[in-house]
Amino acid sequence: MKKIGIIGGMSPESTLYYYKKFIHVSREKFEPHFYPEFVIYSINFKEFKDNPEGWEGRKRILINAAKALERAGAEVIGISANTPHIVFPEVQKAINVEMVSIIDAVAEEARRRGLKKLLLLGTKTTMSMPFYKEALKERGFGVVTPNEAEIEEINRIIFEELMFENFKGKSYLVELIEMYAKEMGIEGVILGCTELPLAIKQGDVSVEVLDTAEIHIRALIERA
Repeated sequence: MKKIGIIGGMSPESTLYYYKKFIHVSREKFEPHFYPEFVIYSINFKEFKDNPEGWEGRKRILINAAKALERAGAEVIGISANTPHIVFPEVQKAINVEMVSIIDAVAEEARRRGLKKLLLLGTKTTMSMPFYKEALKERGFGVVTPNEAEIEEINRIIFEELMFENFKGKSYLVELIEMYAKEMGIEGVILGCTELPLAIKQGDVSVEVLDTAEIHIRALIERA
């Protein structure tokens, strides 16, 4: 198998989730004690989040991380967060190894499950900017996003609670998903921030749950 590289640290909690999921998925797919080789490059999240150059500076951090993984022997690379995929094409162009997009992996899984109308949850950037929604719409999916007040509250829950392993906001998220299922007819929810699966599981809601972290991990292992 190819060596897998992961750009992590956005946040550390979701990077730990990636590591654990890699182990669990490997146990499902392979013989006992066989785990793919992988390398994690954990960036400084504060420098990334509060970068004074905005997305230009963040892109440079991601490119440097991807190049470091390439030098470490990674042959297929993933970014373990949804929001940074806003600059995914530029990062891919800057290196010579294949990268696996979390958005592409989610779209493939949603199609495999026969889902057509999806609720997109994530950070404020992921829910508000077009990069994620448009990529899904181009593939034929109907995409619903929360209203402005809901976006602010979800963003707060992610950054003030889930990133510190505090799950008080879980009931709010469950109620929100069920409301959109009832009123908008969504068939599935995209947990479009890799902190969200820390709080929401398939059995918590009545619609299909697309755990973007697990879906991404499975796609990386398949490519490897």
